[in-house]
Amino acid sequence: MDTIERNLKYFISQHGQVYDAYETYGRLLHNSGPLEEKTRWLIKVALSTACQYEYALRTHIIKAIKSGCTREEIEHAIMLVAPTAGFPKTMEGLLILRQEMGEEIGPAEPPIN
Repeated sequence: MDTIERNLKYFISQHGQVYDAYETYGRLLHNSGPLEEKTRWLIKVALSTACQYEYALRTHIIKAIKSGCTREEIEHAIMLVAPTAGFPKTMEGLLILRQEMGEEIGPAEPPIN
């Protein structure tokens, strides 16, 4: 169990009613309105990228894939962040996507000493 999961378990044990209300609120928002499931997750991917919420982005990428989004659709959502929120945020989002897709990411050459 990672740090985020442990912290969530703590929050739920200490503030269960607040967490339940938050989850209900989020579910109601997510499931209402005219947007399709895939579109909702792509929006959440873009928002998490723009806000640089790494753990939220990882979660939203996984949920986007489960809802039927392709890697290309998710990457496009991340790329759309650049003009509004900045190129560095987009690059960080792409790095996280590549990690979640299991791509090997590391230095191509040994660092110069």
